[in-house]
Amino acid sequence: MIYNPFITSGYVSPGYFCDREEETRQLTLDIQGHSHIVLISPRRMGKTGLIEHCFNQEAIKKEFHTIFIDIYSTLNLNDLVFMLGNKICKSLKNRDKQLLEKFVQIVKSIQFTIGFDEAGMMNGSFGLGDIKDTQKSLEEIFQYLEEAKRPCVVAIDEFQQIEKYPEKNVEALLRTHIQHCKNATFIFAGSQRHTIQNMFTSASKPFYNSSNIISLGAIPKEKYAKFASQKFSDFGKDCPIELIEDLYDQLEGHTWYMQAVLYLAFYMTEKECSQTIIDDALKKKVADNANVFESMYYGLNERQRAVLKAIAIENKASQMQSVGFIQKHGLVSASSVQSAIKQLLDKDLITKEGNAYRVDDRFFGMWLKSF
Repeated sequence: MIYNPFITSGYVSPGYFCDREEETRQLTLDIQGHSHIVLISPRRMGKTGLIEHCFNQEAIKKEFHTIFIDIYSTLNLNDLVFMLGNKICKSLKNRDKQLLEKFVQIVKSIQFTIGFDEAGMMNGSFGLGDIKDTQKSLEEIFQYLEEAKRPCVVAIDEFQQIEKYPEKNVEALLRTHIQHCKNATFIFAGSQRHTIQNMFTSASKPFYNSSNIISLGAIPKEKYAKFASQKFSDFGKDCPIELIEDLYDQLEGHTWYMQAVLYLAFYMTEKECSQTIIDDALKKKVADNANVFESMYYGLNERQRAVLKAIAIENKASQMQSVGFIQKHGLVSASSVQSAIKQLLDKDLITKEGNAYRVDDRFFGMWLKSF
């Protein structure tokens, strides 16, 4: 039972998924054509939902075995192998006992724990300490993908994270395995546009020219506003399209943030949503995270805080090392600004869009402007 139509986590069904018709068509065609795909979008713009929506298409469900992992939290190659192996085990659990048994037989370098759940379904799992030879385990996982009865689709979200791994030549190692695995198609999704584009468009990189690139932008305002207004109507409530369009402009069409505000506004609305309700919902979303934002802000040094606040005030900040920008925001020097930008990028607090920088979290940016 759905009590609120504005989903902010996970994928429910096509009825709660807005637009992305062309992107879904392109992804589906690329998968069916066994072409690897790079999916680039700002964080929380909806790339995860799009992948899950694509995996839910009948043409994909019937013909392919789908696997999705988000490696944003991984620190090294061992973490990636752990996550990928366990996700395969989990996905096989409810499908076929023989498939899980085959996986355990092929991936011999890992000590598995085999058991049964409450429904009597066999499941397998392993811990980080059960991986004794990371590269051997990775090789065996790819061997399983190659020998699977159905072609596989493996989606790896935040793929640019592998560039931070301490091991050398991770990109080359993965590229070699992927190149020789003819039974699997890969979707490499990433939110750090400059980094992931460089991984696939630089001639010096292992993944150069290996995949089709799709850039995911905002859902068109008209389509999202119509979708959101209709969701209110479906539950016996009313929200004028103009209110949603105004919210869209404030958040620049950033999907998750709009969904988060409307999720709250929906509960605050008895019959008809108003501008006051939308404003109050937006303020509450920012206020609810104030303690977290304060901790993030005061965890930075003084120069980083000054540059971060300047970016938030500008919304999109460019020419940050110019005399005009430095004087306007009371910054120290061009070199200190450059250093702070690099540190803030490393902390994932800001992102680079073209020649401009912006605070990655829209609510954090609003909080920074408020004092």
